[in-house]
Amino acid sequence: MVKVTYVAHDGTRTELEGDPGDSVMSLAIANGLDGIVGECGGSMMCATCHCYVDDDWQAATGARMDGEEDMLESAVCEVTGRSRLSCQITLSEALDGLVVHLPEEQV
Repeated sequence: MVKVTYVAHDGTRTELEGDPGDSVMSLAIANGLDGIVGECGGSMMCATCHCYVDDDWQAATGARMDGEEDMLESAVCEVTGRSRLSCQITLSEALDGLVVHLPEEQV
C-alpha cells in the first residue's frame, strides 16, 4: 500500500492508502474525499482534479505529462509550478508518503 496525505485548503489533513498503479485522483474519489472532483474520470479532459504537489515531492512525481499544461489552463484556482492533475500522478512505492495540497475550489 502507498500512503498519500491530502491537505485541504483549510489545512485539514487526510491520509489514505492506495495500491500501486492507482492515481492520486482515483484514490481520493474512491474514498469520498472532498476537494477532488474528477469530472472526466481521469481521462485528462478537465482540471477538476487539480492539486499542488508538496515541495518535498516535486522531484519524485516528475514533470507534467503531455497535455497536462493545456488542461491546467482551465483550472479554477491559481496554477503554479507545483500544480498537477492528480489523475496523472500514478502511485508507486517511490511515492509512499506523498503529500498533495488541494486548491480552495475545483468547479
